[in-house]
Parts: sequence; structure tokens; C-alpha cells
Amino acid sequence: MTSSTLETMVKFHVSLNVSNLPRAIEFYRVLFDRAPAKQHFDYAKFEVEEPPLVLSLIPSRAGPGGNLNHAGLRLRDSVQLVQNQERLERAGIQTKREEGVECCYSKQTKFWVTDPDRTLWELNVLHEDTDEHGHDSVLSEEDVAGGKAEEMKEEDRWEHHLINPVPERIPHEDNSLDRVLLKGTVNLRPELARLPGVLREAFRALRPGGEIVMHGLGSDKPVTQPLPQLPGPVSSIQFVPTEKEQMQAMLDAGFVQVCFEKLSPKPYFWVGTAELREVLLAGRKPGFRPRKAEHQAIYLGPLAEVRDDFGNHFRRGERVALNIHDWQALSNGAAADQFLLLPPSQPPPLASCCSERSSSVGGLSHHLEARGKTMSKVAPNAEVPGSMRETT
Repeated sequence: MTSSTLETMVKFHVSLNVSNLPRAIEFYRVLFDRAPAKQHFDYAKFEVEEPPLVLSLIPSRAGPGGNLNHAGLRLRDSVQLVQNQERLERAGIQTKREEGVECCYSKQTKFWVTDPDRTLWELNVLHEDTDEHGHDSVLSEEDVAGGKAEEMKEEDRWEHHLINPVPERIPHEDNSLDRVLLKGTVNLRPELARLPGVLREAFRALRPGGEIVMHGLGSDKPVTQPLPQLPGPVSSIQFVPTEKEQMQAMLDAGFVQVCFEKLSPKPYFWVGTAELREVLLAGRKPGFRPRKAEHQAIYLGPLAEVRDDFGNHFRRGERVALNIHDWQALSNGAAADQFLLLPPSQPPPLASCCSERSSSVGGLSHHLEARGKTMSKVAPNAEVPGSMRETT
């Protein structure tokens, strides 16, 4: 294979999970200065010729950057480095530049930039190799914007993994966690998973509005045959409940806004006639719901009617009064773009009314004053209407 053929065939390929696909597409459109080569509702791909790169974007839940430490592009020279940095900053995207630093056994000039999901990108020019590892600025306490790293503190989340025993009690106080992650917990044998109990514990430990995330395998129907030895990372799976059972368990525990953030279109495995798919469920702990309903929502369609987890019923095109809790939950939810969300109506401000009236009165006063000045210039022998003559 010739060098030219290799250059046209080999490209650095990165696949990233993104929480908001349109926002991520817009960021990478600016970063690469080009439109995506492919764009669908559930996938986008950018292809860059120089340096060779294929970047895939997949809407899916992940931590900041997922398991990726950072991604990078090595540029030909400092001119390219400056041009890329200037283009990003003109678009309002913050960067952090480092001149002549020693990092990863080399001396580089670089800048850092983060995408909307805080995946860290390094664009650099290599000056020379060195014998020392140098300072790895990826581990700096300062983020690209110059502030402190925004990683969620360890004490604000709790995770359980399939290979670990399930504790009787989540080791956190009531209403203290922002997120609980159950990774494969649902695929332990029921007597080990104790799923209803661990979900009740998650509900206790989460703050109002806190999030529960449950990730594992689910089936379309009950699995009646013994599970075969599954390959790779799923080899520890002992039990596969149905997709509906997993969702219902979260609802029974009291969580609301429960949704399938991922339900793989094609099954990964079959056990008899049962199809096993990847399931990612998310829900939230509700907060206090006041009785006063001063906000409004109008469902825009396309369905004839929908209902939320709080019992609110929305018919297409009709106004529904909501309390602030339910209105905010709808505003921050996945279906927000299907609603027109209206805050409490306010009477017209008095200031504008008075100011218009004052303006009119002022105009009238000015008109009368001008009229008076005109009349004062009338000659003494001019004819004056009888009703305006002075009497002596």
C-alpha cells in the first residue's frame, strides 16, 4: 500500500455519546468548519480530510466525555493552530492556550476546547520529542474556561455495578444525592438484586428532582429458558426482566417522568423466542406540588391527547392550568418542544399606561399654551368671539 493510498484510507475515528445531538452538531460544525457528512435524527458523522478524521455522534447518556480522556488533532504548523483557535473564538467558543509545554514525552504548543458535553479536545503542534513525560495539563484543576472543574462531586452520586453486592442501605443521608446509577443491577438474580428495595433506597437518598438511571438488558417477553453464557462484558448477567417490568418497578417506587432513553432497535441476543435488548431508563424524584395552578400549557400535537405522570391531561390545542412544579417538570422534560408553556399572566404595567396618558396630557398642555400665545398676538381691534370677550 502506497503512502498516498494510506493517507486517503486511514482516518482517526472517534465515536462520542452526546446528550443533545443538534447542539453537538453545531459545535463540531464550527470546530471542523464544515457541515456533517451524514445527519439523521439519531446519528451524525463528520469527515475531515486534513487531519484525517471520522467523528460519529450518537445521542446517548454518558458522563463528561464518557470513558474518553480527551481527543486530539495534531496540526501541521503554528499558522494552522492560530487559524483554528481564532475561528472558534469568533464563534464564542472559549479556548485555553499553552505555549511550548512539555506533555506526553514531547514539547508542544496547543490549545484546549470543550464541546457542549465537556468532552475535552486538544489541538496541538509538535515541536520535538523529549525524554520526560512532562506536565499533563489534562489533569489540571482548572477547566478550559479558567474556572474549577464541573465534575459532579463523588458524594452527590451513588453507583452500583453488576459485579458488586447490593447493600441493604445506600450509604447516604435522606435527600442528599443528585443522581443514582444502577449499572446492570437489574440483571442480577432477583433475590440478589432486591430491585424494589434498592429503588426505594434510591428514592429516599435522592433530592427532590434528583435522577435515577438504570442500565442493563431487557427482554420483550419473559425468558423461560436458562440463559446461555453471554460473551464479553455481559457474561456476568444472571437474569433478564422484561422492558415493561423494569419501567414499572421505577414507577412503583414513586419515580416520575420515567422514559426509555435507549431501547436498542435490534436485539443483541435471543434466548428461545425472547429478544434481549439494551435498556436505559431514567426517571426523577418528584418535589412538592403546590395546589395553586397559575401556569398554563398548550399541547401542540401531533397526538390527539397525552397525559403526564402527575395526572394532568392535555388535549391538543387546549389550555391546561398547572402548578409551578408540574409546569417546570414539563419545561425541563423531553417533550417540552411539543408544548407552548405560558407563565402566569400579568396585568399591563401601570407605568406604561400612565406614561401614555401623561404624554397625551403633556401634548394637550403644549397645544393650549401655543394656542394662547397665538391668541395674545391678535390685534386689539380684531373680532373676538362673544364668549371670550372680557366684561368690564
